[in-house]
Parts: sequence; structure tokens; C-alpha cells
Amino acid sequence: MSWVGRSMSAVLAIAAMASTACTSQGSSTDEGSASCAYQILYEGRTYQDVANAEFTIGQQLGDATLPPCDDTGGQDEAGGSGTKLTVYAVHGISPKAAVAVGETPDEAVLVAVAVRSGTELPPAVQKLIDGSRQ
Repeated sequence: MSWVGRSMSAVLAIAAMASTACTSQGSSTDEGSASCAYQILYEGRTYQDVANAEFTIGQQLGDATLPPCDDTGGQDEAGGSGTKLTVYAVHGISPKAAVAVGETPDEAVLVAVAVRSGTELPPAVQKLIDGSRQ
């Protein structure tokens, strides 16, 4: 069974989870500010979220970690080792380039291997994004 066209609500839900762990505890105002990027650790690789791409979920591959955000300078030690998320294959793309992560297949979002500033996404991931715009 496959799920196509992930909704932005799933992206926002997981991003909110990441932001909640990353709010500033020492702010002089009532507003916290998130400073951590949404990054997933899976099989020794770091993946970052990819927005606006339709994809098809494949088989379950294992678990990934959403690391705790440490933007408080070590003041918040309760973060532990991070949040475990289920990893799913993405049809037509190697897990070394991109996977989907979430608590369930319906909530899974696309993440691609993190690339350095100035470099391109893996071609298969860029093709998904380009195909979603049409």
C-alpha cells in the first residue's frame, strides 16, 4: 500500500515538535525562538526536511533519531538522546539519498541527505520536487 502527496500538516507537526524542543529558555521576553534545524540521523547520515514534494512511501526500514536541540547552552539537560521516528523507504529513491520519517506512514515527511550550502540536492530528490510543481 502506498501514500501519495504528503500534506503540509505533517511537515508542520514534526517541525513543531522540533521547535518545541528548541525554544529559548533564557529569553527576556515571553517569546521563545527556535534556532535548531530539523535534522534526522539515520544510519550515520544526517537528513534535512524537503518541502513541497510528492512521494510514495515504501517499506519500513527501521528507526531514525530527531536529536534534541541544544540551543540553551547546556542549561536544559532533560533533552535526552532525542526522539525516535520510524523510517520508510521512498519509492524510486535510494535510502542513501532520501527517506520518509514519521510516527506513522500517514504522518511521514520526506527528508534528504543534508547537503552543504551551495551544493545541490541528490538528482532523484530534485526530480520529485520538480514533478510536484507541475
